[in-house]
Amino acid sequence: QVQLVESGGGLVQAGGALRLSCAASGLTFMRYAMGWFRQSSGKTREFVAAISRNGSATGSADSVKGRFTISRHNAENTIYLQMNSLKPEDTAVYYCAAKFTGYSRQLYSNDTAYDFWGHGTQVTVSS
Repeated sequence: QVQLVESGGGLVQAGGALRLSCAASGLTFMRYAMGWFRQSSGKTREFVAAISRNGSATGSADSVKGRFTISRHNAENTIYLQMNSLKPEDTAVYYCAAKFTGYSRQLYSNDTAYDFWGHGTQVTVSS
């Protein structure tokens, strides 16, 4: 079955950096656009960043633009989220998600569009 497994979360001071990974299995990875979402306590899940299935297109939320970078390594069935200049408001559980698509460059920022989800990894940024 399809599995998405996030890793790389942890506790970091404000201004620090973390790199999240999401390893996918049980699917034809190159046929899926991918995304990162996050959910903090008491809030709804929000879009963070997305990448097209061929990696040629990326997009991110305004709140993380210039600080977070999404990438993918199709040969390793893995996506990454490089998070720099972290702020306390970035504290959340981060989830990766996979969306089957026939479009090579399409991005998806709506969480309802995604087919599969990981269990999440906690990121805590202290002030």
